[in-house]
Amino acid sequence: MSSEPHLLRSFRSLWNFALRLITDPRCFATLALLVILGDAVLTQLIIRFVPYTEIDWETYMYQLELYLKGERDYALISGPTGPIVYPAGHVYIHHLLYTLTNSGTNLWKAQEIYAVLYVASLALTACIYKRAGSVPNWVLLLLPLSKRLHSIYVLRLFNDCWAVFAAQGAVFAFASGWDAVGILLLGGALSVKMCVLLYVPGLLVVLFRRRGLLSTFLHMVLLGATQVLIGSPFLRQYPWSYLKNSYEFSRVFLFKWTVNWRFLGEELFLNPVWAKGLLAAHVSTLALFGLFKWCRSDGGVWRVLDRGLRKPKQPPSTVHLTADYVVTVLFTSNLIGILFARSLHYQFYSWYAMQLPFLAWRTKYPIPLRLALLVAIEYAWNVYPSTSFSSGVLVAANAALVLGIWFGYPEGVAPTRTHTSKVE
Repeated sequence: MSSEPHLLRSFRSLWNFALRLITDPRCFATLALLVILGDAVLTQLIIRFVPYTEIDWETYMYQLELYLKGERDYALISGPTGPIVYPAGHVYIHHLLYTLTNSGTNLWKAQEIYAVLYVASLALTACIYKRAGSVPNWVLLLLPLSKRLHSIYVLRLFNDCWAVFAAQGAVFAFASGWDAVGILLLGGALSVKMCVLLYVPGLLVVLFRRRGLLSTFLHMVLLGATQVLIGSPFLRQYPWSYLKNSYEFSRVFLFKWTVNWRFLGEELFLNPVWAKGLLAAHVSTLALFGLFKWCRSDGGVWRVLDRGLRKPKQPPSTVHLTADYVVTVLFTSNLIGILFARSLHYQFYSWYAMQLPFLAWRTKYPIPLRLALLVAIEYAWNVYPSTSFSSGVLVAANAALVLGIWFGYPEGVAPTRTHTSKVE
């Protein structure tokens, strides 16, 4: 009996500590560390007890061997599942992996490398959430819950994971005001996979408002220069072959692999008119956000453009762009691109999976509805093969998130601050 008060006090202390972890912003870093460590253990358990599935790793290694033998014509670099369709950064990363995994034969070591990459991506995501703020601590608990995302990293070894990690690093750099570093990281991500281009429309808004027309142009030149530099071994010998195969915008995906739009039927899915309609919808949605949402705190887009064009060397923004604003715009730009993508394959979930809780908290939906959208999206990505119902759920949930941000906090939750030294 005498020990009961002590047990009660211990339980109460533990309960209070748990509440502080999930509610007190000062405990954000502590909870993030616990989540990262817990997910690291979970990832190791997955590697140990869930069978690996071969999809593209063998092809990556086969293509790499052709590169090592001296082949520089992208049209001639192919493997069991098809030709190489990724820029040169993909080749260099897999050259390193080829070396570290005994010519690609040591799959356990490859999985362990991807496990480190996954945990590093999770840690970087937590840093982005912390930098942006305005997200409850307990939202971090949602990050390790994706079955599909773990599979993409450590059971499938997709190259998307490297592009995502570098892109997340770029987002953190832009949120911190390190724009040159962000451009270099984004260039590295783009050299692995073209999906990173989805961030560029939002980035143009951020850079133009923060740095002005001339600086924005120079940053875009730097982004292009990274692609030339990274691709130079191939560009020097077979430039057209490299550009055509590594940056192929006209690529048509197979209906049988699509996770979205399956409910339309194969005939409409493959129709070129449908592809053009999606592109138009993508551009239109970005334009609407640019015109009516992403510049509101500066008096509207026309005032921003007017100031920026009149004084191209000066930042046209009269307010300080918060990290919350930068992250929200970049993540939203990426989400819009994913919504209107002609086809999404299962590995593409990695493009935005860790961003989804943040985006859900940039809507004004009730918390149960935000969680329901996250569950719906996770459900759709875990149905294999996809069905008309699962693809419809995915498109509807992605669209609901975009609409929620439109009517919610498209410039972030944290308020902007006027530059005291800025004169319009």
